[in-house]
Amino acid sequence: MAKIEYKNTSVQFVDNVYEPAEDTFLLTESAFNYIKDGMNILEIGTGTGFVSAVLKNNFEVNIVSTEINPDAAQCARSNDVEVIRTNMFDGLKPIQCFDLILFNPPYLPTTDDEKVPGWINYAYDGGIDGCDAIRNFLDNVCNYLKPNGSIMLLVSSFSGIDYIKKMMESYGFEVYSTSRERYFFEELAVLYGIHKIKNLCKPVH
Repeated sequence: MAKIEYKNTSVQFVDNVYEPAEDTFLLTESAFNYIKDGMNILEIGTGTGFVSAVLKNNFEVNIVSTEINPDAAQCARSNDVEVIRTNMFDGLKPIQCFDLILFNPPYLPTTDDEKVPGWINYAYDGGIDGCDAIRNFLDNVCNYLKPNGSIMLLVSSFSGIDYIKKMMESYGFEVYSTSRERYFFEELAVLYGIHKIKNLCKPVH
């Protein structure tokens, strides 16, 4: 079992779980600029629990996360993160109670031939254009946000940063790019969206 020390937090990670990388750190650093004590926060797809653990140890916040990979869910719990093992929002009731929802989605464009075996595929596989998980997220996230609540979404040039920004705007979000960094053959960005247009939320059925 390996370990990372970061911002007063010790985070362990194991095989078959996405190891904290540049995208993880970029999302965490961006979140520091928008979080206030007392917030209710949800992280979708927490992986090792790195982001949630660091935020929990540096702010007085209520934070819960979801994760589909059972190995990752167990890993996050070992890092003192409250985890609901489910696919994205599936295990949550549609109650608008979160001030901020974070998501570092699988964003690599992936054909059937490029899928990898096992649960780890969920950390990488973004579908043909890299946006499958992002569309699922945006279809549902409004049902869990407080009025004028916000989201932070880690996105990549592989799936189209400007395209995803326009997608977020079509769901009623006022969108800002909080940070952009280039790593090797891709550019990463964190998009921060404040939900302004309630009637563009997907209704609860």
